[in-house]
Amino acid sequence: MLAVIADSPSLARTQLADAIAFAREQQIPLDILHTSELDRPAYARNDAMRCFHCKDELFAVMEVCARERGFDAIAYGVNVDDQGDFRPGQEAARQHRVAAPLLEVGLGKRDVRDLAREAGLRVWNKPASACLSSRIEYGRPVTQEALNVVEQGEDALRTLGFRQFRVRHHGEIVRLEIDRDELPRALDPQMAAEFTRIFKALGFKFVTLDLEGFRSGSLNTLLPAAVLIRQP
Repeated sequence: MLAVIADSPSLARTQLADAIAFAREQQIPLDILHTSELDRPAYARNDAMRCFHCKDELFAVMEVCARERGFDAIAYGVNVDDQGDFRPGQEAARQHRVAAPLLEVGLGKRDVRDLAREAGLRVWNKPASACLSSRIEYGRPVTQEALNVVEQGEDALRTLGFRQFRVRHHGEIVRLEIDRDELPRALDPQMAAEFTRIFKALGFKFVTLDLEGFRSGSLNTLLPAAVLIRQP
């Protein structure tokens, strides 16, 4: 068995460091693979199929690694709950014949967390965190600059003590999604002033707090139905 993590501009440095530390703690063999999805025009233009192009790049790089290291199969962590949202990356996995063991045995996110807790793994309740590109509204090009701004903004929220959140990039507007349990603290006038200071310094003209709170895949709600059922 070999664990791999793909390193690219869309992966936050804090997430990479924590993954490496966790693998070291558990004595899990780990390779860091470098992917170049940002160099793909189809990815950088950031339409609804961005995740397909990301996973297509990832699995192509993993296939090379597997051949070089003598492995017969590649697996990834898609689970039952991932079937309820628009996830074009799963089509890339099917095209590359990537195994999905959690899905095959019917495990959802809560099951995975429960098993991790029972195994004594410190990451069992770690907040979910998709790639940085998923914070940028569809149709707005994914650039190194935009990714850097999102990452700096999320690092700042983490420093303020918030746990589950997203920094959504809408050009001149930033939309902050913060978990509903943490919203009362975010709604404090002094905290709102701090948000304004931080995100205007990062170049945004307008700083907004989403009153619906954090929800995974919120940008997908803007996609028309015809796009949601389209295959790449």
